[in-house]
Amino acid sequence: MSRPYSLRRRLLWGLFAALMLIGTVALVDTWSEAVNTSDTASDRVLAGSVLAIAERVIVTEDGALEVDVPYVALEMLTSSAQDRVFYRVDGPEGFITGYADLPTDAAADVLRVFNGQFRGEPIRVAVLGRSASSGDRAIPFTVTVAETTIARTQLAQTLLLRSAARLALLIAAAALVLWIAVAQALKPLTRLSQAISSRSPEDLSAINADAPREVSYLVDAINSFMGRLANAMEALRHFTGNASHQLRTPLSIVRTQVALARRQEGQEQRDAALATADESVAQAERILAQMLVLAHVDKAAFDGLRSGVCDLASIAREEATEHVLPAHAAGIDLGFEGPPSASVHGDAVLLRELVRNLIDNAIAYAGSGCEATVRVIESDTVQLIVADTGRGVSPSVASQLGQRFLRGTQTGDGAGLGLAIVEEIATLFGGTLGVASSPGAGFVATVTFPRVRD
Repeated sequence: MSRPYSLRRRLLWGLFAALMLIGTVALVDTWSEAVNTSDTASDRVLAGSVLAIAERVIVTEDGALEVDVPYVALEMLTSSAQDRVFYRVDGPEGFITGYADLPTDAAADVLRVFNGQFRGEPIRVAVLGRSASSGDRAIPFTVTVAETTIARTQLAQTLLLRSAARLALLIAAAALVLWIAVAQALKPLTRLSQAISSRSPEDLSAINADAPREVSYLVDAINSFMGRLANAMEALRHFTGNASHQLRTPLSIVRTQVALARRQEGQEQRDAALATADESVAQAERILAQMLVLAHVDKAAFDGLRSGVCDLASIAREEATEHVLPAHAAGIDLGFEGPPSASVHGDAVLLRELVRNLIDNAIAYAGSGCEATVRVIESDTVQLIVADTGRGVSPSVASQLGQRFLRGTQTGDGAGLGLAIVEEIATLFGGTLGVASSPGAGFVATVTFPRVRD
């Protein structure tokens, strides 16, 4: 059996894992946004420096380009002492001033910003192409300004750390709320557990617990089970009470006859007492056997017995043949009528027990000099009929003979379980039991089964 697990722990871990996943996605998005924000802010300053330098490019009297790099243009980029700034200016004939090996884009005619490498360090480069007028012509030039990315990276990290701190607080607050919410949501299960554990074993009444809809299904299922269990326990108490009463009589007779046999001096009287005791033991055995059959039927009904296709005509024919000698000993002419085969859904062992109980009932109660017939009729249904010409019973008694431990006559040594077994087996396989009788007109028991369709 697998070890029990905590529903609370599973819910909390699942929700916390979802929160961490959402937090991770949020951090990745925050980092991307922080980098974009840092680049946007720094690129504006970088572009301002390029424009400031471009404004100071002039044409000399001899037609050459001259640059007076304003200090303020580079000061804007050196607010952080950790970053270094580089620049260069190129004219039509090439490099004019600055860092000659600084990456540039001579073809740029508008402001262009890109990432690059300079002297083994990552840099951010801004390039602007402009023209300076000499009066009669325009001379093109390119201004390039670059800075290292230390400040940008630090700004992005600062934005990320602040966002991560806020996000961690939100996750912690959400985790606390989830803990409280899960605890509150599981309280009905705790109340249900307490309501069940505080009950006595004899209390099988329905649980009246205020529960949400999701838990009410569980409460309904438990109440349904307890209702079935209460019915089963009541049936068991009724059955065992009746069974003990039925067994007490033959067992008392056995003890009485054994005691008489001990006091008898003659062998004939002793043998007679022992014979009576032996008959009582045999009656107790029959009662126990029928009780075991009923227990088997009850278990099959509870477990949901899977039935197959059985030949009821063959079973009835075989049982009638086996009971010919016992019927003859009781003075009863037993016969069989029916088709070669008649298929029904059922279990062969239980169907054989059904037929046997009907025949035993006829032998026990019909009386000497009567006839008994086992008949199978196949039409839209399959009917098993056991009819005798015996003494019969009143219609009011006949209608109650399916009840356990109820006999229609005080004669015979039965316990009143035969027809109860028949009815329960028939019901188990979708059949019904019907009886018809009147005093002096015999007794007819009819079991009707659904026919197996081809």
